[in-house]
Amino acid sequence: MTLLRLFFEFCRVGLFSVGGGLATIPFLTDLGERTGWFTSGQLADMIAISESTPGPMGVNMATYVGFHTAGIPGGIVATLGLIFPSVVIILIIAGFLQKFRQSKAVDGVFYGLRAASVALITAALLQVAKIALMFHEVTGDGGTIETQLFYWPAIILAVVIFALVKYSPLKKLHPICFIGLAAVAGIIFQM
Repeated sequence: MTLLRLFFEFCRVGLFSVGGGLATIPFLTDLGERTGWFTSGQLADMIAISESTPGPMGVNMATYVGFHTAGIPGGIVATLGLIFPSVVIILIIAGFLQKFRQSKAVDGVFYGLRAASVALITAALLQVAKIALMFHEVTGDGGTIETQLFYWPAIILAVVIFALVKYSPLKKLHPICFIGLAAVAGIIFQM
């Protein structure tokens, strides 16, 4: 039953997340809240791992959730569920696109999809920023857990990386170098 639910949940994510991997984040946030398969902290980890590993981000996250939920079969089923709607839609569109490509209605639909993609990616950016930079839990005196509004080490790190990328000779480095440096800084901050 879990495998079937994984397939259908990720079919829904794949069907409506137009715009790539970042566009899946709002749907995954909802999925985690509804199913309890992962927390918002685990979602942040998924995003970091998916961005750092080869392959499409959405597929990497689907595989991660599926594997975390139901092992290797779950990873396979969730990945297939995510890509299934795209494959079906591409096959249907390929058959009709040449016939209708000159249509103003088709052009209007593609124009609207661009705006929807921007909105989904912006929503994902805001959610990732909220997870990474705000509402950080710390253990206070006596073992109590306190929530801080801003996580200052992460904000400072983000500003430093932005400055290094924009305004220094380091901006010519390959992005993997910055991913590696951010990973090292994250490990240091967690110690």
